[in-house]
Amino acid sequence: MPQSNRLILTLILVIVIVLAFAGGYFLGALYDSNGVPSISVSGNDTSVKQRLEAVEEAWNYIFKDYVDKSRLNSANMSRAAIVSMIETLDDPYSSYLDEEEFERSMISLTGTYYGIGAYVTVKDNRITILAPIEGSPADEAGIRAGDIILEIDGETTAELSLTEAINKIRGPQGTAVTLLILHENETEPLEMEIIRAKLELPSIHFEMIDQIAHISIYGFTERTDDEISAVLSELDSEHAEGIILDLRGNPGGLLEPVINVASHFLTEGVVLEVRDNRDQVETFKVNKDMPNTDLPMVVLVDKASASASEVLAGALQDHNRAVIAGTTTYGKGSVNKLYDLSDGSGIYLTTDRWLTPNGRLIEGYGIEPDVELDLTEVDAVEWAIDYLTDGGGGE
Repeated sequence: MPQSNRLILTLILVIVIVLAFAGGYFLGALYDSNGVPSISVSGNDTSVKQRLEAVEEAWNYIFKDYVDKSRLNSANMSRAAIVSMIETLDDPYSSYLDEEEFERSMISLTGTYYGIGAYVTVKDNRITILAPIEGSPADEAGIRAGDIILEIDGETTAELSLTEAINKIRGPQGTAVTLLILHENETEPLEMEIIRAKLELPSIHFEMIDQIAHISIYGFTERTDDEISAVLSELDSEHAEGIILDLRGNPGGLLEPVINVASHFLTEGVVLEVRDNRDQVETFKVNKDMPNTDLPMVVLVDKASASASEVLAGALQDHNRAVIAGTTTYGKGSVNKLYDLSDGSGIYLTTDRWLTPNGRLIEGYGIEPDVELDLTEVDAVEWAIDYLTDGGGGE
């Protein structure tokens, strides 16, 4: 896959030794096809040039004339300048990575993770658990969706970015991290010590329930398309009559697997549009080389379905390919890319917005289901089975 297409699709970052699924997921275009940095300042933009010159002038005055030369540290000052620029964006998904963090974040999405096994995001300016991974140390410790992380090893998270919080939670296999957690709808926080582990997780779980295939996708990694292709190849022999595609708790992932997964269910047309800050739109279409199924489908979503899972749900909804059921999704409709800097550090930057095939903006809105379900009262899988069994007449 060309590097320019390795778009990071997620708000969400798995708490692992990398930036959650490699920083939300693997890393965007650092340079164009000619090796030129993707973003540059126009030489004709006088105001920008003057401001950059002013920064350089201030730097030179400080190093030339400041009274206490023992306080002059070019590395710290450079980092502080970059951090301040990022902070002015007021974007929880954009952040600065020092050299060590940048190197770790360059790990590709292979489906192998190190950490406590939970998806996290920023909600109402608080570090929040989107969902624990089933069977992970976080899950076994009692971490729940909606938990607010108040402290990490005794340090408050109030001023931490998402990236900073993840970097503090991650760590070597077998080591412990202590989190101060406030469960949703509770008033007293709870301290939890969780032992980090190596997690080798499939991105898909499949089971047949009578003649209905229940396919859960936990995230879109490099292995997802192979896994779902293997599942779909079994449906004929299983005499499947319908598919439940379960995206609840799915935080997103890589772009290419999303396009490929959608292409198993769509025969033609647009899957996703990506709009940049110049209002230029790149269109991603169905891959017609993918084996395809026309079995009737229900797609289950919830408030923890985010990023790439919203892309897939939105595409299937716009093409009238599936009934979307559950609750409105998270609303993370932005692309994040990782840019490397000359000193070995990097910045993780929000660069684009996603649109569904019909031009709907995902960021801040999410995907509204065709059928709203109270997931605290209704067994969504049973509802979907009834819907498919009744030929679309489920209530």
